[in-house]
Amino acid sequence: MNFAKDCKSTVIPALNYKDPAAAVKWLCRAFGFKEHAVFANPDGTVMHAQLSFGNGMVMIGPVVEGTPYSAMIRQPSDIGAETQSPCLIVSDCDAVYGMAKAAGAEMLLDIEDKDYGGRAFTCRDPEGHIWNVGTYDPWA
Repeated sequence: MNFAKDCKSTVIPALNYKDPAAAVKWLCRAFGFKEHAVFANPDGTVMHAQLSFGNGMVMIGPVVEGTPYSAMIRQPSDIGAETQSPCLIVSDCDAVYGMAKAAGAEMLLDIEDKDYGGRAFTCRDPEGHIWNVGTYDPWA
């Protein structure tokens, strides 16, 4: 079996936030994500969230100290850099740029037409995660 070819799943980035509830609200407001599912801890804090965008998704979780997984993960604010960055493919980059700016995104690479096609920008969210947003669709 060729798992990469035969699997009906997709790659889903998972990001941890110190305030996952605020991150869910910000990502929906800034980029247009929709809450697919949000699971709460007994105290009402967000334990896990699934945000959809078209046929894609990101998973959001809290920063939790003292677990085997947390020993492997650092936040951008911990190291002063990001080690990965999700790419969000949109149909109207200018509209999403306006939404992201209005939501307070820090623009790292301003919106521009790309030599390889499409239009794109790169920004940082309130907790330091970097997002690439553009119209170039590698599947098209």
